[in-house]
Amino acid sequence: MNRKFFVIALVLSFVIVLASTSVVAAKNPSAEPNISLLASGLEGASGSTIGPDGALYVTEGAAGRVSRVDPQTGNVTTYAEGLPPAILPIGGANDLVFMDGTAYVLVTMVGDDLPVPVNNGDVVGIYRIDGPNSYTIIADIGTWSINNPSQSVVFIPSGVHYAIDTFRGGFLVTDGHHNRVLYVTLDGEVSEMLAFGNIVPTGLEVHGNTVFMAEAGPNPHLPVNGKVVTFGPKNLTATEVASGAPLLVDVEYGLGQSLYALAQGDFPVGAGDGSPADPNTGKLVEVNEDGTFTTIMEGLNQPTSMEFIGNTAYIISLAGDIYKIENVSNPPFGK
Repeated sequence: MNRKFFVIALVLSFVIVLASTSVVAAKNPSAEPNISLLASGLEGASGSTIGPDGALYVTEGAAGRVSRVDPQTGNVTTYAEGLPPAILPIGGANDLVFMDGTAYVLVTMVGDDLPVPVNNGDVVGIYRIDGPNSYTIIADIGTWSINNPSQSVVFIPSGVHYAIDTFRGGFLVTDGHHNRVLYVTLDGEVSEMLAFGNIVPTGLEVHGNTVFMAEAGPNPHLPVNGKVVTFGPKNLTATEVASGAPLLVDVEYGLGQSLYALAQGDFPVGAGDGSPADPNTGKLVEVNEDGTFTTIMEGLNQPTSMEFIGNTAYIISLAGDIYKIENVSNPPFGK
């Protein structure tokens, strides 16, 4: 298998439920972070965002839907369904973002170029949600990727896309297989914004014209290769902000403009590309000014994405669980 191929730890051959006793909060002389299970039972959960109503929205690739989760009660309701479901144990609806009150879902690994017999005509790209059971495909990223191959050696020409975020009236999309960041307009025009070596770009956080991106690093996803980098339209060279956490999958701003990253955890020795991290080795870390990370919470079970509401972090896991970490309080990033 091509070592550059990376399907960011969404391969779920088994479901492991996080035991509350496995989670350990980093020592904090003030308020101790407190973790609790908010919701469970999601199918192929991966990406997330906070909607205009303040609720948590999560993609379920295996089910082809988007769920709304009440951040206080954990009540789960279907927001949209009928999206192309995952063909493999990975892919499908992988992430989402809202723009002007409308949800846009990133769908990946559903095309006919997969290494399995497929002939369904589904499109790899960005889907605008028009209603509970309707959508419009606004960008065919898969076809563009096939017609515009990267320098990476790939065996899924349409790519393996991980995260989407809004940027300057359009969208940024990371492709962890082609190792690049794409810019997509609302009219469906796709272009390459940045290309990398085998660094495996994953999560995104946009702050004005500044973009923060998580890098998982190549197999075996050593901590030294787990990085947060930054770039922008006037500086298309990624600059390292911090490193030192294994298999980074997301980066987000928290309360007071503190910057946090999410590490899926220690990679199994000898595991193949696309395998998940070892159970209960994930971490929520804070970015420090000196380029290091401070652990806020460890023992997380194979997390994939996170969101912040005030001083509370919401962690999505491979097992379809959502965890709520309260009292995530540290000095603001960069101050």
